[in-house]
Amino acid sequence: MRSVLGIDAAWTIRNPSGVAVAADCGDGWHLVAAAPAYAAFHALAGSDPTDKFDAERLLQDTTRLAGTPPGLVALDMPIMGELITARRVSDNAISAVYGARAAGTHSPSALRPGPLAVDMLTALTRAGFPLLCDNPVTGPGTIEVYPHPALIELTGAARRLPYKVHNRGKYWPLHSAAERRQALLAQWSAIVAALETVLKGSAEHLPLPPVDAPLRALKAFEDTLDAVVCAWVATTVIDGAAHPFGDAASAIWVPRPLITHC
Repeated sequence: MRSVLGIDAAWTIRNPSGVAVAADCGDGWHLVAAAPAYAAFHALAGSDPTDKFDAERLLQDTTRLAGTPPGLVALDMPIMGELITARRVSDNAISAVYGARAAGTHSPSALRPGPLAVDMLTALTRAGFPLLCDNPVTGPGTIEVYPHPALIELTGAARRLPYKVHNRGKYWPLHSAAERRQALLAQWSAIVAALETVLKGSAEHLPLPPVDAPLRALKAFEDTLDAVVCAWVATTVIDGAAHPFGDAASAIWVPRPLITHC
């Protein structure tokens, strides 16, 4: 048995972080659990809810849900062994390959994610999950994930997928508000369908919100979706089907292409 933990880590302590767990019991990888925030994830595992990042509890509840300890933790957050104050080799490496497809990285700084990223990686390292930046991956560890290039490789898209709630006006400027929501849900449906092909149970654990759902519910779905993408990337790393972009200090892992690009 194998399992992984994916976290769509918010860059500030005020915002929620999506969490997902995938496991392989011998019949391929499948999604075990997915939640829009730490508290909701802990509730799924039957433990006391808390919205604070607690590495030990997250690992324990992953083990409880999957039936086996995780081999990897995948974070959607810039992480290094020290405070990040500027763009890293990994940021530039991703942007060099995916920037033309509108999937270059955001520039991290000493404020965002700032000390939060250092604290998270320190806690995971103490729990036995140090930062992993190179193949082959041996033993438990933590990897950095950026969902945009991962989704490009999953779907064979020519460019970054339009699936972020707060950018819907930029994606579809000529659409009405209702049409933008319909287009967003259609994109989410396509992503979930693609995830289902590589991570069984994705459709079950990622039911689409109603088209008239409050914005907070739409954002909660997006956070959960990103966490599932993180978990999927972790499965490809374990299976030797992903490539690290970066150096010994930082690396962003991207799955190898599943579909030939047009």
